[in-house]
Amino acid sequence: MQRTGMARLKYACDMDKSVLLNNFEARGWVPVSPDDDWNFYWAGVQSIRNVFSIDSGYRLTDDQVINHFPNHVELTRKDLMVKNIKRYRKDLEKEGSPLAEKDENGRFIHLDFIPLTFMLPADYNLFVEEFRKNPNTTWIMKPCGKARGIGIFLVNKLSQLKKWSRDSKTNNFTPPTSKDTYVISKYIDNPLLIGGKKFDLRLYVLVTSFRPLKCYMYRLGFARFCTVKYNASVNELDNMFVHLTNVSIQKQGEDYNAVHGGKWTVQNMRLFLEGTRGKEVTDKLFDEINWQTVHSLKAVSGNISNDRHCFECYGYDYIVDDNLKPWLIEVNASPSLTSTTSSDRIMKYRLMNDLINIVIPPGQMP
Repeated sequence: MQRTGMARLKYACDMDKSVLLNNFEARGWVPVSPDDDWNFYWAGVQSIRNVFSIDSGYRLTDDQVINHFPNHVELTRKDLMVKNIKRYRKDLEKEGSPLAEKDENGRFIHLDFIPLTFMLPADYNLFVEEFRKNPNTTWIMKPCGKARGIGIFLVNKLSQLKKWSRDSKTNNFTPPTSKDTYVISKYIDNPLLIGGKKFDLRLYVLVTSFRPLKCYMYRLGFARFCTVKYNASVNELDNMFVHLTNVSIQKQGEDYNAVHGGKWTVQNMRLFLEGTRGKEVTDKLFDEINWQTVHSLKAVSGNISNDRHCFECYGYDYIVDDNLKPWLIEVNASPSLTSTTSSDRIMKYRLMNDLINIVIPPGQMP
């Protein structure tokens, strides 16, 4: 069928990433500046704030789509995600939903998929109470507003948190700004190891609508490995090459391999698990991951401004423990589109290709 007289689609893009630009070029789309009339805008999170800010008075027209929901932070900021999931569980419990069923120890049977987490400084006292119950537990602290493993550290002593304890004598505790709020979570200290190394799973989820919820799970994610063998001993707590799988951290290590980038495809991971642990438990693991993803999206669906001009590609990070139970660690709003290896580049190019085809079916305008 010939595409005669059809206007060429105009795109704006904040990022100089080949996996994006090559996809736009392959479609014959025309690059324009974000200030011009665009049909498709791949924007950085900062630009989203400007596009949707009350002051800009910017109104999206029918033929425009953009790659973030206005308040995507409800899912992608570590503290807000936890808050929303906790509220979601409470709501289901109030409704008497079978999903909110608990075991004899009071733990959710189906909805126990984020590690026990507290906000600091707000939940400091609750945290201390929990810490004293199990003083041998390791906790991981993360700043709420940062990514790529920045500012993360592990703690196993209360003295390491002194700066959050209120000084009762002076009582002039000033809550830090949101930049200084942290989440502190029980560290998954029994991760599934492969070749003695810890890894996490990065999976991609495209959401085109929150109400009704429409999401697509991408089949080609990858596992990211640490470069150094895992060791849960206390004296290794500050060796981030052992604990953090972020590529931006691992590639600084001397054992980093630039050819495979410390990554495996999810397919290879799956084959390995089927071969070593059996097909049944492996299928169950991936089934659970899918359900956890859906629950996390349902947990925020009431809070997100469901704008029909928006779609979003989230980067979901899961850690699998040695019981083959997945844990949702965090959701990223701007999963990295930088390619560390050639297979990485091919995978991310395909990811973008499939995503664009869903958001704007070929030969159509938005």
